[in-house]
Amino acid sequence: MSRALRRIWALTLALVLGVPVLTGAPPAPSPPAGAVPAGFTQQVVYTGLTRPTTLAFASDGRVFVAEKSGIIKVFDSLSDDTPTVFADLRPQVYDFTDLGLIGLALAPTFPADPYVYVSYSYDGVVGGSAPTYHDACPVIGACPSSARVSRLRADGNVMTGDEQVLLHDWCTQIDSHSIGALAFGPDGALYVSGGDGASGTFTDYGQSGDPTNPCGDPPAPVGGPMTPPTAEGGALRAQDIRTADDPTGLGGTLIRISPTTGVALPDNPLAASPDPNTRRIVAYGLRNPFRWTFRPGTSEVWVGDVGWRTWEEINRITDPAVGPVRNYGWPCYEGTAVQGGYNAANLALCESLYAAPTVVPPYYTYQHSQVVAAGDGCRTGGSSPAGMAFYPASGGGYPATYAGALFFADYSRGCVWAMRTGANGLPDPARIVPFAAAPGVVDLQVGPEHDLYYVDLTGGTVRRFHHNSGNQVPHAVATATPTSGQAPLTVTFDAVGSTDPDPGDILEYQWDFTGDGTVDATGRTVSHTYAAVGTYAARLRVVDIGGLSDTVTVLIRVGTAAPVPVIDTPTAELRWSVGQSVHFRGHADDPQQGALPASALTWDLVLRHCSTPDNCHSHPVREWTGVTEGDFRAPDHEYPSYLELTLTARGGGGLTGSTTLRLDPQTVRISLATRPAGLRLHLNGRSLTTPNNAQVIVGSTNTLSAPGPQTLGPATYTFVGWSDGGAATHVVTAPATAATWTATYDSIAGSCGDSYGYTCTTQPGRPYVPADDDVLPLAGDNVTREIRLPFAVPYYGQVHSRAWVDSNGVLSFADPGGSWPTNRPLPQAAAPNAALYPFWDDLEVRADSSVRTATIGGTPDRRFVVEWRDLGLKGAGSARVSFQVVISEWGEIVFNYAGLHAGRELGNSATIGIENPTGTDAVAYSYNQLVLADSRAIVFTPPAATVGAAPAG
Repeated sequence: MSRALRRIWALTLALVLGVPVLTGAPPAPSPPAGAVPAGFTQQVVYTGLTRPTTLAFASDGRVFVAEKSGIIKVFDSLSDDTPTVFADLRPQVYDFTDLGLIGLALAPTFPADPYVYVSYSYDGVVGGSAPTYHDACPVIGACPSSARVSRLRADGNVMTGDEQVLLHDWCTQIDSHSIGALAFGPDGALYVSGGDGASGTFTDYGQSGDPTNPCGDPPAPVGGPMTPPTAEGGALRAQDIRTADDPTGLGGTLIRISPTTGVALPDNPLAASPDPNTRRIVAYGLRNPFRWTFRPGTSEVWVGDVGWRTWEEINRITDPAVGPVRNYGWPCYEGTAVQGGYNAANLALCESLYAAPTVVPPYYTYQHSQVVAAGDGCRTGGSSPAGMAFYPASGGGYPATYAGALFFADYSRGCVWAMRTGANGLPDPARIVPFAAAPGVVDLQVGPEHDLYYVDLTGGTVRRFHHNSGNQVPHAVATATPTSGQAPLTVTFDAVGSTDPDPGDILEYQWDFTGDGTVDATGRTVSHTYAAVGTYAARLRVVDIGGLSDTVTVLIRVGTAAPVPVIDTPTAELRWSVGQSVHFRGHADDPQQGALPASALTWDLVLRHCSTPDNCHSHPVREWTGVTEGDFRAPDHEYPSYLELTLTARGGGGLTGSTTLRLDPQTVRISLATRPAGLRLHLNGRSLTTPNNAQVIVGSTNTLSAPGPQTLGPATYTFVGWSDGGAATHVVTAPATAATWTATYDSIAGSCGDSYGYTCTTQPGRPYVPADDDVLPLAGDNVTREIRLPFAVPYYGQVHSRAWVDSNGVLSFADPGGSWPTNRPLPQAAAPNAALYPFWDDLEVRADSSVRTATIGGTPDRRFVVEWRDLGLKGAGSARVSFQVVISEWGEIVFNYAGLHAGRELGNSATIGIENPTGTDAVAYSYNQLVLADSRAIVFTPPAATVGAAPAG
């Protein structure tokens, strides 16, 4: 097929679907005008592909393209329109969500050495038969899979003989982060990357699955419990090489192997290891090293590692064949920082790495919420490095500013940048510039003519960026409305999308409505009426002032129309939960043929993952062909996300019509709290200060972590327990209704104190002692009362026999000169001083409130209790507090609380602590913080040398 006819075919598809229907795999949006630098044009090289993932250029001009499903196609040249199917690996490839055929490489001397190398997700476990799951997963979490590296022998344009499996490993318990790219190094070795095979939703250490621990990671068998600190599954597979007492897996690594046998090369850094996988590994601690490349003229490997919550990484491995083998830190680190979710889980593999860090930091890292380069126009929020390619340092056709530059792409952002070289000849993160919009990009490569190519997964195309320093060819774009219908058919044609890369160029538009070579009209917008039935190739030729032109053709079908598909079920009202079985059914009618058979129908399910409601990227889930109905299980994913189900029908005339249904999930808000409030918890790797909440999908798997110790104000706290009885780090399934998980903490003895030597701690279980001996004559607002103490009270080196009780929650050992309703931080020179502050706030003794005292116990362990019972908080409506001071004969001071609920009752406008007589030293437990809880005492312990000090003069 000629290039002109290929363009007819491509634009026919696009324009037929330009009416109010879409294809099941819609083309990626065209980059906006100005999306490439001056002098560059973006050109479509191949179209009509089905989810292409990567490509490989042969020295004889052929181009091999891999499709996610497992099909490999070969084009005879860059201008070929009719590829040949080289190999069909669909029976063994697990094409499900992010899994599929990912890597493709040719032997360095191909075709003399006639081998094509592939890396793909395998539809089954290691040692199992394929297909096991048939590109689906009937029960979420119960479909562990694996990955293969194989070589295929080429005989011309087709595979001959059987697939030779070089390596079968990479257990994957979740439908993501499986096998990555593969390529030959300058040393002739075959390099392969693989992901951790873990969840991208929650903190995964192997605890999930049906059965749990489906990969059998240490220390538990398949089905066994996986708990911190000993768990080594999930994302911790990326650190597996550090545990020499068990077999090593390949998750989260880059390996270097023989291209003929798959074994480790004898000059690998760890070639002396008794473990065959350890011998293969040349880098580890990677999360999802999906795409990477060699820097020309060196042995350096530059890896784009897809991050999780916050950071994306580009890592530089200077010479993978030379030790030591480098650890890039995942999951213990993300970017240059400790990964909060895995740190909070207190996993031994991470804790030992924190204690003796040997992590290599990323060469470059960028944060999800930040732009990569000023003015790039790319969306932020989500991020995923999806392409790496070096431009030649010399001999290329691009401007000199790109010589030696590292081009890198991000699938979620749909953009390509150039990291230009610095003074040392290496790519310089300070010299990153925007290059191009690239929707759907999943691979970047420099072609044989030194143009940069990218593979567009969602649009089904391969594109390239071409540079011309002279007059640039214009780009013709035509739309037609409608493209089919009954005669007479009036069609409006529009060339408004046509562009010219040369600023100021004036374009001429020449329309040939019937394809007979005659110019029928000029102008950007024209119309024509077709009277006779037939198919017409309407042609637009765009000419610039320099005489260069571009042509595009639109097929107009008169007397026919596209089929109309209908999704009967489900409906948009459905709200799905994770693991729910969803049944779909549909049909299509063709205006010419009537009801279409099942063989004319194709279904496509895509998960749309969003960083914000209007900033989403796609994860293909599954495709069905030739059926009118079927079922799928709703996937587990973080929110916000939703499903898109598309039904496409193809009529007898070749026209297609599609309809897409958006299916939103059922969500629930889960709340997190701590006692005391204000501490940090981790939900699925995100650090949240309590109280807090998050919206998640019903039925989703979520990891809760209560890290410790933590500091809040002057005190340090250690974790005691969760309200659901779970371990410090454990998994919960999102319920159908809102729920709260509360983590209880206690302060560590001596974690707060002052220079005098008093220390404080929180202690559960101290009894709240009702003070029923005497009721003090305190009523109303801002009142004090002097009292006699039943025994001498030692306090800051003095002994006291009198005290002043303030209705505002203060007990002073010196006359405060009145009541003080406005609390302040401690210490403070102004009155009151020499005081205890169990709850210094603006309180009032209401009619049903009281302030009471009692003496309990006997010498030498008597205790004096002052209780503020059921006092009101001024300006807080019905809020009430009950609290007490318990003073021991030997100097210990205890604050107890009861009947607390929320807000001011928990201390968010109160001062809590003790202070010396001069207001120069204090144990400031809290100031305006949510730190209090029922049945959790605050205990102040004096220094041992001061107990029993002499009375004040």
